[in-house]
Amino acid sequence: MKIEPKHVVSLTYDLYVDNNGTEEKVESATEEQPLTFLYGAGQMLPKFEENLSTHSTGDNYEFRLTAEDAYGEYDEEAVANLPKEMFEGAEIPEIGSIIPLQDNNGNRFRGQVVSVAEDAVIVDLNHPMAGQELHFKGTILNVRPATEEELAHGHAHGPDGHHHH
Repeated sequence: MKIEPKHVVSLTYDLYVDNNGTEEKVESATEEQPLTFLYGAGQMLPKFEENLSTHSTGDNYEFRLTAEDAYGEYDEEAVANLPKEMFEGAEIPEIGSIIPLQDNNGNRFRGQVVSVAEDAVIVDLNHPMAGQELHFKGTILNVRPATEEELAHGHAHGPDGHHHH
């Protein structure tokens, strides 16, 4: 079956990024644990879906997304200094750790601790894959029309559409 909007797609993928000139595999989805999503529901990167649009069940695919089409260019400005008082009563996070944050509008996001100064924790708010070209390879395992319930919920309920229990 061909991939179309309002269809549920299950696929495997290996995601590679360039690490100083060598391709490094950073994520993958296997046949046992595939990525299953409702196509066209806006859950995936738009260009990821666009690249899959010509494929059908059983196809192998391979494509690259530029940083701009993936998680955006790296933004030097997207670094925050969090006053240490924010962590009062809690441990100061370690460098390299990812911490959950919330902005003044209540939007949740994550930041990676890049350094700890005397009175502040410096956090990089860029997506961990910002500024990177993404290289995807994989196989389309299954394509099926979404159920009415899945369309109502706006997401897939698993590779074969079983209900939540």
